[in-house]
Amino acid sequence: MERSLKGKVALVTGGGTGIGKGVVEALVGRGMDKIAIAAADFVDLAANQYKTKNIGGYTAAQNVCADLKKKGVDAIAIDTDVTKPVSVKNMVKETLDHFGKIDYLIHVAGLITCKPVVDLTEEDWDSVVNTNAKGTFLVDQAVIEPMKKQGDGRIINFSSIAGKAGYANLAHYCASKFAVIGFTISLAKELLHDGITVNSVAPGIVPTQMWIDLAESLRLPGETREESYKRNVEAMIPQGIDQTPEDMAAAVLFFIDNPHVTGQTINVDGGCCC
Repeated sequence: MERSLKGKVALVTGGGTGIGKGVVEALVGRGMDKIAIAAADFVDLAANQYKTKNIGGYTAAQNVCADLKKKGVDAIAIDTDVTKPVSVKNMVKETLDHFGKIDYLIHVAGLITCKPVVDLTEEDWDSVVNTNAKGTFLVDQAVIEPMKKQGDGRIINFSSIAGKAGYANLAHYCASKFAVIGFTISLAKELLHDGITVNSVAPGIVPTQMWIDLAESLRLPGETREESYKRNVEAMIPQGIDQTPEDMAAAVLFFIDNPHVTGQTINVDGGCCC
């Protein structure tokens, strides 16, 4: 049964671009009129798909919020580094101060790099694992008490097909996304009697900045980035078709609509991790 989202409040991390932006658009399409979008413009380490400390997420979130306000949506952008406890707590406080509650947390923010283990630096490891695994812990933890007070809530994390299968040159990323699934299951069991569900989405290949970078890193000699992307889609996705932010948003809406589904990870991957 589809829930009306009017009057509900969502906090979406990484909601200014890619999958996160697709989720925001789907929520608004369902009638949601109160949204907080959290993202960072600058991070400590340059080891990420943008190859710079200036990742532009907060600026993108501000732009999305400006567009949403034109449509009558009460939308706020919050500058947040999900690896820093103080920043995460401030994100939740700003959302609560503005809206008074958080009904849905959709935690999309994440980073990736591509290197064989023998070449991984500590910076590579820390950048990816701290953002994807530690960030999930910090962000989820910060909304637990507000949701408990409400007696209701949805926590929806983002893992990956790399959270269910190992891939060469992505060991650190796979480790972080396996961690997201394990953490999601554990937290769901802790909150079984609090009216809060905790689930995650495992995307396959979505043509965001993450896969633009991966396609470049995975190019064969003489291959263009576009050819690399197509080859990897055909090799990794049984359906032979990449996925979209809208596909991921549909999984998010499923979790929102179903109060008795918890501790689960839905693969939206064209059959990759069946």
